[in-house]
Amino acid sequence: MSEQRSNAGGIRRINAPGLAPGPGYSHVISVDVPGRLVVVSGQIALDGEGNLVGPGDLEAQTRQVFTNLEAALAAAGARWEHVIRLGYFLRDASQVGVVRAVRTEMLPDGVDPAASLIQVSGLVRDDLLVEVEALAVVPAG
Repeated sequence: MSEQRSNAGGIRRINAPGLAPGPGYSHVISVDVPGRLVVVSGQIALDGEGNLVGPGDLEAQTRQVFTNLEAALAAAGARWEHVIRLGYFLRDASQVGVVRAVRTEMLPDGVDPAASLIQVSGLVRDDLLVEVEALAVVPAG
């Protein structure tokens, strides 16, 4: 079993034997300490004024989504290191490499949450290409 302790206390990222390593995600996250669960709703590519960032541009939209996720986490007293799961909703799953590249750039090294990616036929607005939700655990104390 390949295991890496996070610098966020008792959060362990585990890749089980017999499972191919995931590119930028962990197969299992184990939380061994009391803490506070933070649930972040799916974030889309709207700026603080409600304007779409990057019409037709998946990279720009993904960058805004991760910026929004970081702001939402911070508002709850959480950091990327506390994130245990990301859920991705993409209009075109064949473009996952674009999303992975932005995620790799924006998340600190070693932060590889559990993850799921679902291709969807549409999001809340027709001009949106990606939405991402998050779960985090902030250790007590």
